[in-house]
Amino acid sequence: MASGRFRWQLKAPNGRVVAVSSPVYESAAEAERAFTELAAAGPTLVARITHVREGIGWIWALPGVRGNPVARSSRAYERYATCQNAFRRFVALLAKPDLPAGPGLPR
Repeated sequence: MASGRFRWQLKAPNGRVVAVSSPVYESAAEAERAFTELAAAGPTLVARITHVREGIGWIWALPGVRGNPVARSSRAYERYATCQNAFRRFVALLAKPDLPAGPGLPR
């Protein structure tokens, strides 16, 4: 990343970004480590689904330490149920053993 700060993103097989890290990391290695820890917790993850502050739609976020999110949906969804399903797909993608790693922006 040009600013010297990094985020991870998870893409579906069709290339669409499914989730992104909320925090920004100082190095690619830190972003990779954070993603690896998140992937290891996959089946136990519980999302907080909320209505967007401005506009229409729903987003999911994974609360972390002191309530700061560690990951979030990459976009807002029109329906609550669609947002729930998007989170389920995210967890399912985390369970895939063949997730590709990308330079600088893991997964």
